Amino acid sequence: MDQYAFIRTAHRVYGKNITELARQTGHSRNTIKKAIRGEPWGYKERESQNSPVLGPYQTIIDGWLKNDQEQPKKQRHTSRRVFNRLVSEHGFAGGESTIRRYVRRTKIDLGLDLSCQVFIPCEPDAGREAEVDWGTATAIIAGESVRLKFFCMRSKFSGKHFVRFYPCERQQPFFDAHTKAFEFFGGIFPVLIYDNLTTAVRKVLQGRKRLEQESFRKFKAYHSFEARFCNPASGHEKGGVEGLVGFARRNYMVPVPEAASIDALNEEMLKQCLAYGSHKMSGRDQCVDTLYEQEKGTLLPRPEVAYSNLHAHDGRADKYGTVIVDKNRYSIPWRYVGRKLKILLDVDRVEIFAGTKLLAVHERVFGNNKWCLNPEHYLELIQQRPMSFNSARPIRQWREHWPESLHRLLASFCDSQGETKGIKDFISVLMLYQKNKPGEVEAAVELAVEKNISTSDGVLHLLIYANEPGNATQPLTDWPSLPPPDVTLYGQLGGVQ
Repeated sequence: MDQYAFIRTAHRVYGKNITELARQTGHSRNTIKKAIRGEPWGYKERESQNSPVLGPYQTIIDGWLKNDQEQPKKQRHTSRRVFNRLVSEHGFAGGESTIRRYVRRTKIDLGLDLSCQVFIPCEPDAGREAEVDWGTATAIIAGESVRLKFFCMRSKFSGKHFVRFYPCERQQPFFDAHTKAFEFFGGIFPVLIYDNLTTAVRKVLQGRKRLEQESFRKFKAYHSFEARFCNPASGHEKGGVEGLVGFARRNYMVPVPEAASIDALNEEMLKQCLAYGSHKMSGRDQCVDTLYEQEKGTLLPRPEVAYSNLHAHDGRADKYGTVIVDKNRYSIPWRYVGRKLKILLDVDRVEIFAGTKLLAVHERVFGNNKWCLNPEHYLELIQQRPMSFNSARPIRQWREHWPESLHRLLASFCDSQGETKGIKDFISVLMLYQKNKPGEVEAAVELAVEKNISTSDGVLHLLIYANEPGNATQPLTDWPSLPPPDVTLYGQLGGVQ
């Protein structure tokens, strides 16, 4: 730029000619003329670039890349593969960087370069659409590390979201999560956007067509919403909820959450979701909660009667006093072995009936070959067979949670009565849990151990005595006044003096 200014000033102000300026600056006469005329200064890109090394191979490369348009996406030529084939098959002697530049430019011309996707900015209507997805995270439940699934639903308009944990992502938790989400949002979004999850889609057809699960179609019709499914391997089509899965994991689950149960964990998660919404999303001039209040009135109303998410099954109690439901075993009172039973399966519990009589209610477990046993169902039978006490599965599971006083009481019974009679009598103590609160029974056991009581009748007496109102004996303070004793009366009896 200094030379450009020197040339123009020397010519226009001081009248120096082109030859003199060329000799002083070292530039050619044509360059001096361009500077004087004010034409663009510097270099410009050639309209066509010669390729003496690559030129003979360009047709070969073009043919390979054009043929790739008909091949699977994961089996197409990369720049490295093109270079290696040219070297091994055609004796190419140029550099790999030359091939990389040419392949990159040719892929863009052919529409094969997907490294930079283009998105269309959209502005959704209020209360119109929401996105749904599942995520996976680790939590500590009752002191044990477990792998859980968490359900996410996010409004496309306001960005308000709902997150809830489940042991798995089967259809019952899937429907239950929707019901809880509709309750959280105060209504139903007319359109819900999913990927092609098997709990909703039985088969992916051509284009946007899907063969839906029959039960999902029933659930969708009951709540009057439309389901829209993304193209396979196109998670960006519901990018809002895809981002929510990562956001929830980073913000709500770090550090690893701890809770006594999944229900307690969900209560804490609900508080987090309600608290979210004080910030503004990119491109919006109002915060999340303000937008959410605007869209609440546009949502579809929830049905007056909640959707029935119960599954009914028929079963039969086997010889172990259990019913197999969803590949897991649940106990029933042993007297009903061999009977036909009715099972109602909810998302978090299992109810077992004999006719209209409710026999057992269990917390539902997931997995395979898990035993959910209520020891009270077996106590009477074990009392008849006391030698099975130590190896009985329901007792072994129960003993892991006993207070120390029960272990000491069992040892006391066996020492004083012998092993067989002691176990039988101890089972009578365990039966007290059926009609009394656990805390009351354990308090009576503690006292029995302290007082060296070694019979179930003694424990029962302590339990009854502790539960009777006004059972404390008041001391006698007002004794009646008695006359002094008259020993002379004994002399009237006679006898030897």
